[in-house]
Amino acid sequence: MIKYGKKEERKAIDLSHHLSELSKARPVSPLKGLARYLGKPGLVMLAGGMPSPEYFPFHELSAEVLVPNSFPIEAPALTSAPAETSWFWRLFGGNAQKEVQTTHISVAKYPADRLTVNLATALQYGTAQGLPALQAVWREFVGKVYKPAYDDWTVLADTGNTDGWSRCAVTLMNRGDGFLTEEWTYPSALAAARPFGIRSVPVAMDGNGMRPDALRKVLSEWNVEERGGMKRPHVMYTVPVGQNPSGANMPASRKKEIYDICVEYDVIICEDDPYYFQQVGEYIPKDRRSAPAASESVEDPARYIETLVPSYLQFDYQGRVIRMDTFSKTMAPGSRLGWFTTSPILAERLERQGETTTQSPCGFGQSLITQLLLSWKYDGYVRWLQGISGQYKMRRDLFIDALADEFDLQITPRLAVGVWEGCDVLVASEKIQGGEMSEKKVFGRKQFFSFVPPAAGMFVWLKLHFDGHRDLVAGKETEESLEMKLWEEIAEAGVLFSPGWFFSADHEHDDTNARGEGHFRIAFSSASADDMKKAARTFRRVLDRFFA
Repeated sequence: MIKYGKKEERKAIDLSHHLSELSKARPVSPLKGLARYLGKPGLVMLAGGMPSPEYFPFHELSAEVLVPNSFPIEAPALTSAPAETSWFWRLFGGNAQKEVQTTHISVAKYPADRLTVNLATALQYGTAQGLPALQAVWREFVGKVYKPAYDDWTVLADTGNTDGWSRCAVTLMNRGDGFLTEEWTYPSALAAARPFGIRSVPVAMDGNGMRPDALRKVLSEWNVEERGGMKRPHVMYTVPVGQNPSGANMPASRKKEIYDICVEYDVIICEDDPYYFQQVGEYIPKDRRSAPAASESVEDPARYIETLVPSYLQFDYQGRVIRMDTFSKTMAPGSRLGWFTTSPILAERLERQGETTTQSPCGFGQSLITQLLLSWKYDGYVRWLQGISGQYKMRRDLFIDALADEFDLQITPRLAVGVWEGCDVLVASEKIQGGEMSEKKVFGRKQFFSFVPPAAGMFVWLKLHFDGHRDLVAGKETEESLEMKLWEEIAEAGVLFSPGWFFSADHEHDDTNARGEGHFRIAFSSASADDMKKAARTFRRVLDRFFA
């Protein structure tokens, strides 16, 4: 195990009592268990049904890849005016024809040594751990970026964070168990657990994510009878950076507080962190933006990493965190490649789960991404991550600018409660047209929705204001919620958002429609500037009709 300047060795504690009955019953795969002999010198391999690499039709894989500094560290301070953003979409839009700077990488069929990436190994049946060269890259990266607080941590391949969480769920929980999670959370995490009879237990949030006081209350006041026989949860699923869907970033002090509560109540933390390198900072309205200072654009990997909120791993001195990373948001979702960082005991059981299901991630993806990372090296990959962060910051700003063009956005400073407690909230009202400033127009305007600009990730999480809608005023009861009625009208008009109810961790007690509330999650991650403006314009027109 690679060490990074630690003075004393600290080992993970034994947390095997958290394993599910299924996980404890899972043996080493008979064929995969033979892998421990593969490094033996002079070994003649006659076990297993491995086809000969001579018959692999791929003699070499090669690719032209962008250089690490393809994107500026700090994107220019643009407004959403098409003329000012046209260069961006010409250069990096979906139909870009402009030449970009690339470098050549290739993967040969046969290896020069064991750690050389090669197709004979990558395209063969492999272990669930991942290619040895890729494991070495991950160990260096985790040690330098996340800095686990114990020494015997290990890394393990998976096919992305959704696969990672699915493995965690069946490895740690039995039918009838529950897991702690934010009151609004990633829908696929809920869907992955539900067929196994594993239910979500929502924990209240504020502007910094899950609330420690709410977590302690749930755990300390747990009543098995009131919870229908469910034992107190011993697993937490959380998206702490760019929280999906709210976009909140959990600061270090809160992570430390929540970690200590999890130690006290013996809870495993499953840290799903796909948006870690899309921490984009505060939104500044376009009329107050200025060009970034030269000092903000220094290509210093260590300095950039220090600006990021730390992972739970940095506080994990017991080995109770299972961190999930993925290349889906930093390379490509289709690579289907990610990794766990956790203790040896938990990693061994996760490996057993993987070797009889997904086995190892696709060899094509592993080989090309590994070769790319070896070409870029650590500093190059961090530089790439800096550039990607700047691009998503610009996309976030462009989308909120588009909303500001269609709605009157006013700041309500730190008066919100609930999910946005402690945040400056932007409230969207109908815009005054034609300079008309009568008292009725100024004070009688409808407030359509509110939101907090996301600090990370790819989404804007809107809270819809239905309290004055005619159906609620008239006491009209319908089977379909106002959220879904509005969502369908927007979809029919040609714009697709995600309905908010998808993200509720408490479907059984969700009465937001009765309270005159609803939510949408809107992705700004891939649309062009023109499409963002079109979507905001369509949204405003539908809202005008919906509240008429």
